[in-house]
Amino acid sequence: MTEPDGFRRAAMQWLEKRPDSRVDYSWVSSFEYEGSRIPLMDRQRGIRKPAGFEAALAIRTTFTAAGKLPPYVDAIGDDGLQRYKYRGDDPQHPENIALRNAMKMGLPIIWFVGVAPGSYEPIFPVWVVGDDPEALQFALAVDEGQRFLRPDFGLDEDTRRWAEGRTKQRLHQRVFRSQVLLAYNGRCAICKIRHAELLDAAHIVADGRPNGHPVVPNGLSLCKIHHAAFDHQLLGIRPDLTIHIRQDVLEEVDGWMLKGGIQGVHDTRLAILPRNRLEHPDEHRLEERYVEFLAAPVA
Repeated sequence: MTEPDGFRRAAMQWLEKRPDSRVDYSWVSSFEYEGSRIPLMDRQRGIRKPAGFEAALAIRTTFTAAGKLPPYVDAIGDDGLQRYKYRGDDPQHPENIALRNAMKMGLPIIWFVGVAPGSYEPIFPVWVVGDDPEALQFALAVDEGQRFLRPDFGLDEDTRRWAEGRTKQRLHQRVFRSQVLLAYNGRCAICKIRHAELLDAAHIVADGRPNGHPVVPNGLSLCKIHHAAFDHQLLGIRPDLTIHIRQDVLEEVDGWMLKGGIQGVHDTRLAILPRNRLEHPDEHRLEERYVEFLAAPVA
């Protein structure tokens, strides 16, 4: 069948109502439209084009475990736009043609990004806005505002920085949060609270720094209070995973939250760690951040 009018909009509205932020193949393959079941993801292929459709509907990036190399190297380009590698090295492969057709027709697609074995964070809508056969990759807009940027035209520095910031926020940080919270079993590493809406994925070394990659060993699952205390240098974490509260904060007299939630964790060890030791906080990154904590001026 040819692609029905309104199909993509219906598929994305259905995804918006998903019971969990992450999905698996079984769930996304249950989508139905006008009585027909049309899986949104292909079990084997990275690029999904339902039979009869002219353009790709979705792309997929498989999960890469800590310490492993990803099968495809998708990265942000010099223009701030995300890249997605071709299927193989033939620009005329049917799946590459399907993605190219989505670009020519201006159709939005869904990107399923692996955050754990068999578990994906759906990013949508995404648009294909550039095609580079020499580098065997497409350029993607992961934000509505990026749709009309073209990688084959020079972008001024302000636009490039804005585009890169949006890519990191809409894609990299969302995936980073999912991976970190999954690694820590959805709990704060310090106080063990487990409400996802109260949890953040905190960078140990800040994003944009040489070691500030959005990977689990550079992350900590922290509740919003402990994340803020960590970011504002009220709380430091030593390379041996023990917690250090700044001296003036230890001496402060205030309510029960400060006493129990901040002062009370001084010299204790992180309460939650990932089961996989390769996902534990990186010792060298912790040391780099702890040196900054010790040197930070007291407000």
